[in-house]
Amino acid sequence: MLTTNFIRSNIELVKEGLKKRNFSDDNLSVLQQIIDLDDQRKSQQTKLDEQLAEINKISGQIGQLYKEGKREEADELKKKVAEIKGISKGLEDQAKQIKLDLENLLLTVPNVPNKLVPAGNSDEDNEVIQAWDDEMPNLSADALPHWEITEKYDIIDFKLGAQLTGAGFPVYKGKGAKLQRALINFFLAEAESAGYQEIMPPIMVNATTARGTGALPDKEGQMYVIEEEQKLYLIPTAELPVTNVYAGKIIKDKEFPIKMTAYTPCFRREAGSYGSDVKGLNRLHQFDKVEIVQITHPDKSYETLDKMMLHVEGLLKKLELPYRILRLCSGDLSFHSALTYDFEVFSAAQKKWLEVSSVSNFETFQSNRMKMRFKDENGKTQLVHTLNGSALALPRIVAALLENHQTADGVNIPEALRSYTGFDKID
Repeated sequence: MLTTNFIRSNIELVKEGLKKRNFSDDNLSVLQQIIDLDDQRKSQQTKLDEQLAEINKISGQIGQLYKEGKREEADELKKKVAEIKGISKGLEDQAKQIKLDLENLLLTVPNVPNKLVPAGNSDEDNEVIQAWDDEMPNLSADALPHWEITEKYDIIDFKLGAQLTGAGFPVYKGKGAKLQRALINFFLAEAESAGYQEIMPPIMVNATTARGTGALPDKEGQMYVIEEEQKLYLIPTAELPVTNVYAGKIIKDKEFPIKMTAYTPCFRREAGSYGSDVKGLNRLHQFDKVEIVQITHPDKSYETLDKMMLHVEGLLKKLELPYRILRLCSGDLSFHSALTYDFEVFSAAQKKWLEVSSVSNFETFQSNRMKMRFKDENGKTQLVHTLNGSALALPRIVAALLENHQTADGVNIPEALRSYTGFDKID
């Protein structure tokens, strides 16, 4: 969430950023509404402060009058104080409503894109900044897509998952389950080696936590909701609970950078139910993912983003998967991101690129919502920068591994993964 001070001080920058996100002139009017409401809030607070100061002043006079035995005069002033308190209560209620209206408006404004973000309308306008320059896997003419490989070796059962729950909830079996667990352990071990502390968070969060990272109100329609007792959301990513570990805290400068990682199941309602784009593991309602999160000093966040990208790139190299890196355009950028890089792996049997990771810098957008701050060298409280990335999401990684490493007599396991699987081939 942008701060009102940032909007006031950088109004033209914010306007240009929102235009880059394809905001119309009519939609840009929200910025003036925010400024007007903030003016009302300040004016209301000034009036309230004046009334409270008057109460304090008169209360002192009442005490003195009682000491002097002037009870009648004191009682008259007490009536005046009661009247002022009534006025103050009305002002306070109005101020609370103005503050609520202001916060609700601020929640509708996305983050300002970084200057590196290319202008565009959709994923077709994303910028490829690095592409696989080795030979692509050369599969035989009878190579199978992963959903046929999983059926051939009985390692993932999509029909059983649909029977037990519904489409988008596969059942992993035998070496399929072991491969899944091996990838999770591999990703966590690599994150730990890179200095990330492992966190085991809840997989349900409340509305405050979801709002803190920007999932609410932006992604409410894509999350599963538990309505019993209190409204809880099944997490679409570990980013929600992990980033909120430091919500409301003032972080000491010496603690930077804070690096956390977590494996969780993830749940998303937007998965489709038909077509090649959503077939097999391409898009699921429930999937496993290892997330990396960093909380850092604002001066270091883009250097941190580069390091996180190198970490993800290193994982893909060790898995021997062709990959490319895209800088997302303004039209494909998430609501809360300032700059995002997507990693895609090439699925040789499907002959298409599959997104497996997004690495993003949110700058102060999340930390403002979560009131996550630090004190600078002058003792002034400032907002931290937050970043996160998938390292990695498993379904499409599994799909690419099965398709790219298939042979006539089975699927070879990459060398880096064999100590985790306990086997070197699925056959």
